[in-house]
Amino acid sequence: MASEPVARAVAEEVARWGGMKQTGVSLRYMMEFGARPTERNLLLSAQFLHKELPIRIARRALDLDSLPFGLSRKPAVLKVRDWYLDSFRDIRYFPEVRNRDDEHAFTQMIKMIRVRHTNVVPTMALGVQQLKKDLGGTKAFPAGIDEIHQFLDRFYMSRIGIRMLIGQHVALHDPDPEPGVIGLISTRLSPMLVARQASEDARAICMREYGSTPDVNIYGDPDFTFPYVTPHLHLMMFELVKNSLRAVQERFMDSDKHAPPIRIIVADGAEDVTIKELMLISTYHGWEIQRSPCLRRFIRSIASQMIVLLF
Repeated sequence: MASEPVARAVAEEVARWGGMKQTGVSLRYMMEFGARPTERNLLLSAQFLHKELPIRIARRALDLDSLPFGLSRKPAVLKVRDWYLDSFRDIRYFPEVRNRDDEHAFTQMIKMIRVRHTNVVPTMALGVQQLKKDLGGTKAFPAGIDEIHQFLDRFYMSRIGIRMLIGQHVALHDPDPEPGVIGLISTRLSPMLVARQASEDARAICMREYGSTPDVNIYGDPDFTFPYVTPHLHLMMFELVKNSLRAVQERFMDSDKHAPPIRIIVADGAEDVTIKELMLISTYHGWEIQRSPCLRRFIRSIASQMIVLLF
């Protein structure tokens, strides 16, 4: 266990770095920079991460230490906080990245950090469950719990940004990248194809759970593509379709009527991509279409500014 002076010094260092300003990195810049993964560019990328990651990680560690309702003191949340503190120390104590050997060693170190944080999401969920149990296991949290919801939104978005920065740098070392892929970014991602794959995965789970599943109809231009991170879009689509399938399936489980299909509409505009999900639900007055603007991502074309990772 660290001595009190050492623990105090680390806390002061975390507070100092957590107060620094983050640097936004656009998807467009990551694509243009990653298109030339030369030794010099990889060195510049490592030098940037050596300064940027401690800021983002320190902010999350500070947030985890100041949550309401005693959530910060739950064992699972303390474990997550310690992961962030360990990662902060690893990067801060890593020597300045000056050459190719330093860059390779730094890359291996941040790969280990990414592995360390793999279970952050389920562990944070466990922490929330621990809080709920201490509050009496009630279904509804007390007034003011919105602060925790807002924190979790910020926290998970920031986690995506951190993992994206690390993952992009690591992926640029791939000696044989897939055609049309720069690091983690697919330059010609088909939202129609991703929607179809995500829907098939969600329907498989629904079928396994309920024994049947509603259809999913997808509408849009099959030839349309845009630059984005395929796993990110797949996860968003999968979770939303899965939730919709469950809602429709449970609504019609005891009905003699056939469950209506879920509809996904992909529309591309001059500067953005909109993906909407529609499903039928019953009302006191019959049936109505529920439009869920569940996926609205303003993703600029390569020629203009793309979404900024300010997480």
